[in-house]
Formats: sequence, structure tokens, C-alpha cells
Amino acid sequence: MANIQKLLKILPDKLKAFNSVLLDPNSQVMKDFLAVVAKYGTPQEINKKHRAARKMDNLFKLVEAKNPDYIKDLNWLIEQRNKSAFISVADYRKKVLGDAARKMKFKDKYAVTLEVSALQYFPWVRVMAEQAIANQTLMPGRYIAVRRMKESEADGDLPAIVAALDIIGASFVETLDTKGTDGSNPHLGGPATITGYFGGIGQPNEHALQWLDEFLYYYTNYGVQHVLNFNAGTILLGFLLHRLGVDIQFKISVFFGADNPYNALWIMTMAKLLSRDDGTSPLIGFNWSNSVNNQTMELTAEFRKSLGFEKIVRFEHHITEPQKSIVIQPYNRRAELVELADHVANIAAKHEGGDPEVDVTRAHQSDILDYFREKKEVIESGDWDNLQQNYLDKVAACNHSAWDLTKAGLSFIAARNLHK
Repeated sequence: MANIQKLLKILPDKLKAFNSVLLDPNSQVMKDFLAVVAKYGTPQEINKKHRAARKMDNLFKLVEAKNPDYIKDLNWLIEQRNKSAFISVADYRKKVLGDAARKMKFKDKYAVTLEVSALQYFPWVRVMAEQAIANQTLMPGRYIAVRRMKESEADGDLPAIVAALDIIGASFVETLDTKGTDGSNPHLGGPATITGYFGGIGQPNEHALQWLDEFLYYYTNYGVQHVLNFNAGTILLGFLLHRLGVDIQFKISVFFGADNPYNALWIMTMAKLLSRDDGTSPLIGFNWSNSVNNQTMELTAEFRKSLGFEKIVRFEHHITEPQKSIVIQPYNRRAELVELADHVANIAAKHEGGDPEVDVTRAHQSDILDYFREKKEVIESGDWDNLQQNYLDKVAACNHSAWDLTKAGLSFIAARNLHK
């Protein structure tokens, strides 16, 4: 079989053909791609705009213009951070293990990033922080938002959340409005046309370039650097944009349906092919399908390392999910996480639902469809407090995972500026 395997070698002439497409000045798809980029300037100009937009002073100005009431909460968060109001990692470990924590050697090399989804509204940040201080629990180190971007921009939540997560030292991923629920496929409706969504919801026709345009808008105006990506075309556009020199990053969404090692090999091979000369890639997160098992992640970790991506591409794995509209419940992968986290590096434990036994007791159980509701409708329906409780349950589930990891002698990454 070794001789047969040699037949898979890709010869230089194949790469030459690929380059001929990328560099063809008459290629319409490449001209259309570059035209969108040109709207925002050269790669250097685009990055300069991004860095200026991401400065705390600029974010505060945007918040002041959109929703000045949020300024006091941001200042409160800075004050709590500066006076070390949050539990340290050492004290948290002692809380879990007692005096034994001092003698235990934790596997920091395999530290698991604590992740929660979805942080839809800025007011939840302070409530979450107040609970963390009062209960001496952890603020996650990574957050996902799936709210309507234009709505979040209009009410000031977008710049306030970007500022807040920079303050606490956490990474943040946004979901652009060009995500398939924007009427991109005019032939699809609700459940009556559900089979039409299988592989076809994303960015058909001109929508891939609209996604690129939207990404560059928020990158240059609000400092949004990380977004979800769940379409093969927009994944390629992300690779190409980064290759040009624009410092964007993205993660593969669970909605992409990556559920086996060969799926991952295909994406990571293209990531390597279009990586920069320093080895970097915009692909920093790979969110697996809910159906994936530990063996798939172990196998993928082997070639992830061979491709030089172990420290660059994080495996993002759903530990909990909303009670409604996405998976069969009860769904809880925490025990599998603990088994995996002592030998597979760079994993994020994503909590998209509360622990199932808690979630089922709520008056309003968590529902993935809540992500697509208008804020006005949420308030008018009386669900504002219910959705906040659902979110806090996710944060509690995230803390439950941190507790179990710690009991097993494993490490976690919480908000870096809060939990020293």
C-alpha cells in the first residue's frame, strides 16, 4: 500500500494551474473579489482602519453616540478588573481541590478554552460579571454572538460588547447578517421547504461577495476581527483576503457540518495552501458538528499538527446545546471532553445551552430559534428576562466544565485579564 499511497502526491504543475486562476487578470471571479476589497482600500489601509476602530477610545466614542448609558457599565467593569475583584486561577483550583491543588501539576499545555454562546445583548455582561464576583466563579475566555448585526450596531451593543471583551481579555466571534436567513435563497421558506436547506442555505450567487463586503465593513468600522464562516465559498474568500494581507480571522461554524476527519483535512489543506509565508492562517477555530466523537478529533489532531496548525486552529466542540430546535436532548458531552483534554491541545469547550437537567426546569427553555428574534419582539413578548436566564445557565454550565476539568488535573482558559 505504501507504493499506492505515493500516487497521491501533488505535482508542481497542479499548483501552477491553481496559480493561473488566482493570478489571471481576466478572471471575473477574481476581479469581483478584488473589487470588493478595493472599496475599503489596500490591505495596509484596511488594517490601519481596523486598528483605529478597535482602540478603546474609539469604541467608547461609538458607545457614547449610540447608547451613553452603557459607559458606566464599561467603567464599572474596568474598575472591577483593576482591583482584582475576580477569583484567581490558583484560588479557583483551591476552591475545587482544597490544599491538594498546591501539589497538583496541571496540564497547562492542553488548557481548554471556556466558551459560551450566544452573548446577544450587552446588559448581560454586567449581570454575568456580578455573579462571577459574588459567587467566585469564572468568566469564560471566548464568546460567540448570533444577533442581527444591524440591530446590534444601531443600539450600541456591538461596540460595547467589543470593548467589554477587550477589557476582560476574552476573544469574541460575530455572526454576520449574510448567513442564509436573509432571504438569500428566494425559493425557501419554513419547515415546508426544509429539505431545500440541506447544503444550500448559505451564500448563493452574489451573497458570498456580500458576506465579504459586510465583513470588511465591520472590520474597518467596529474592529470586528473574528466572524463565523459556514459556506465553502466564503471560507475560500476568507483565505484569499488574509493571503492579500488583511488580518481577518474566522472560525468554521457548527452549521457547516464538519463531522469527519476528511472534511477537516480538506479545509485545513486549503488553509495551508493559502497560508501566509509565516505559516499563519485566518482559520483560527474549527467548530465540529454535534455528531463528532473523540476519535475524529484525535485523528484530526494528528494532521493538524503536521500542517503546523496545532497552535493556530482551535477545535471548538459543543458540550451543551439549547434544549429546543437543534438536537435530541439530553445532550451533554462534558465527560468526553475530560477524556479528550489530557492529550489533544487547543480545544474550546462551547456551551450553547445550560446543563440539561437545569434547562428543563426553566419557564422558557433555551431555544436556538431565539437567536433570530428581533430585540423589540423579545421585549414585547415578556421573554427578555427569560433569555437572560438561559444565557446565565450557559455560563453556569461552562463553570461546571471548568470544575470537572480542574478535578481531573486539567487546565482551562477563562477571561485572561480577570482570572490571573
